[in-house]
Amino acid sequence: SRGATGVTGSAGRSGGASSVTARTSGLQQAQKMQQQMIAAQAELAAAEVTGSAGGNLVTATVSGTGELKALVIDPKAVDPDDTETLADLVVAAVRAANDQAQALASQKMGPLAGGLGGLGM
Repeated sequence: SRGATGVTGSAGRSGGASSVTARTSGLQQAQKMQQQMIAAQAELAAAEVTGSAGGNLVTATVSGTGELKALVIDPKAVDPDDTETLADLVVAAVRAANDQAQALASQKMGPLAGGLGGLGM
């Protein structure tokens, strides 16, 4: 009975060594994914996408992270008696640009986020 216990203990230790190897491999994989995530985030911050409204009367440019970078308003869109329409066009253009930024973020980050599930994160 004692001999059997000793054998089990020995097998348990060798299983522990392979478990450490698996953890090290998982850690290396997580570090690689973290580096890829940082690179993708940097690409998004540097990227610019545009959205427009009113047949290009208003065009908004945002970064890949959604920060408004530029807003171009065609003079034809400016009617001092109807600022509400201009405001609506600005909101629509910014929304369109942000939709483009979200699509870009999904494209860049989606494959990385999917890989996190395999790591138990």
